[in-house]
Amino acid sequence: MAIDSPTETASVVSVAVTGGTLREDLRAVNMVWKRELIRYFRNRIRIVTSLAQPVLFLFVLGSGLSPIVTSGSGPHVDFKTFLYPGVIAMTILFTAIFSAVSIVWDREFGFLREMMVAPVRRGALVIGKTLGGATVATMQGVIMLLLGPLVHVPYNPVLIVEMLLLMSLCAVMLTSIGVLAASRMQQVESFQVVMQLFVLPMFFLAGAVFPLTGLPGWLSVLTKIDPLAYIVDPMRRAVFAHINVSAAARQKFSPGVHWGHWQLPVPLEVGMVLAVTLGCLAVSVAMFSKQD
Repeated sequence: MAIDSPTETASVVSVAVTGGTLREDLRAVNMVWKRELIRYFRNRIRIVTSLAQPVLFLFVLGSGLSPIVTSGSGPHVDFKTFLYPGVIAMTILFTAIFSAVSIVWDREFGFLREMMVAPVRRGALVIGKTLGGATVATMQGVIMLLLGPLVHVPYNPVLIVEMLLLMSLCAVMLTSIGVLAASRMQQVESFQVVMQLFVLPMFFLAGAVFPLTGLPGWLSVLTKIDPLAYIVDPMRRAVFAHINVSAAARQKFSPGVHWGHWQLPVPLEVGMVLAVTLGCLAVSVAMFSKQD
């Protein structure tokens, strides 16, 4: 007797593939951004210690050099007022650049591999990391912004808004540079050595501690290729536009960035900073996309 074998039918279940959509990418950006904020607020020692060097520059170095530097520009100018925008940039610089060290740390301990296999575009991870580091750096800068009245910079609403916008732009640019540098680094020690090689020259060549006029030719060229110089200058112009100083003192302490005899306008400087930021982000995304 023949027995008919039962036929089996397989049901096909539809599978929704995640990733690749704008919604998933934005969710990834948000999660990476939140992760940076959580790490920041959990490390209270980092918040305090990262402010030690800027405070020393502003009040110790500024007070020590003020009698020498301002002796010929009248009694109403304090050298600490000149240093103030540069010190804010310094605070953002160190926080933003070294926030990218967590990329190297995650790579060294395997966490980055888990992020890279997530079903989202790798550019979303780069943008989230950049925005997270920039947010942390901006918050550090805000703490220094609160010290303005101690160096004769008023709490002017317009000035505060201008400074916040410029600080945010500065933080995004510097974090994108740090992310680019960390995109191929394999060890934390290597990243720290490379960053130390570039961070201090970038800070000093930006006109943070001396005006960018009357410099030797070779030094003037170096200052013009420093992207930080094009954000420190708008910060300083904003500060000196809201304090009561003579025209001669303003010309001495906030001369602007010059190409030859042409003084660059602030919109052009901001545009150059945006171009550097977008360029670093584009290269970082490309380098992360090539990684296995």
